[in-house]
Amino acid sequence: MYRVAIITASDKGSKGERIDESGAKIKEIVSSYNYEVVHYKVLPDDKETLANEMKYICDNDIADLILTTGGTGFSARDNTPEATLSIADKLVPGIPEAMRAYSMQITKRTMLSRAVSVIRKNTLIINLPGSPKAVKENLDFIVDSLDHGLDILKGNASECARK
Repeated sequence: MYRVAIITASDKGSKGERIDESGAKIKEIVSSYNYEVVHYKVLPDDKETLANEMKYICDNDIADLILTTGGTGFSARDNTPEATLSIADKLVPGIPEAMRAYSMQITKRTMLSRAVSVIRKNTLIINLPGSPKAVKENLDFIVDSLDHGLDILKGNASECARK
């Protein structure tokens, strides 16, 4: 069972002015796939705050996977990709590329997503969209492959090649 941290980037949510439906949707989905949610925070759309929280989780081995929601659009306050990239050890472009390719079949607005995915130490970080509907579409699409990626990252997979 892998440990998951959920971070919602929302100025209004962090002030209690909006209910965090996207983070709750992430929790619902990953729990149904036998992931353990060990950390859940709603933070303001502030680059340093988001980066510091992700860094803390990774550097203290709190979670194997961080899933963020929100802050991936064009707004001046959308800072999640920049926060994520600022703490990265390695880039994982295939995950957001796959999510965008899949989501393009649903809405052309997917091309406006700036979501990224990275590795810091032994933690995989994936930016998800900010709406519960888009979270569900994207996470349902990638979740089956995450176990294998985490197995490799954690050194639990001895053979990756398929026959």
